[in-house]
Amino acid sequence: MELEKIKGIIAGILNVDPDSINEDSAFIEDLGADSLDVFQIIMGVEDEFDIEISPVEAERVSTVGEALELVRSAAR
Repeated sequence: MELEKIKGIIAGILNVDPDSINEDSAFIEDLGADSLDVFQIIMGVEDEFDIEISPVEAERVSTVGEALELVRSAAR
């Protein structure tokens, strides 16, 4: 469920097919995001899941799986 929501956020921001996104996808290398795109993705994830991701954590997120793990750990 969380993965599908994250994929939707990413697809909307980067204008890519959600089916081309998986947990191993790197935002910059695989999906063509730039640093502003990654910031928008993190903001979208925060809004969608009503969580707060610290700037330090946000800087470390480079893959879809890492973003998913932040969402899951925030829910605990």
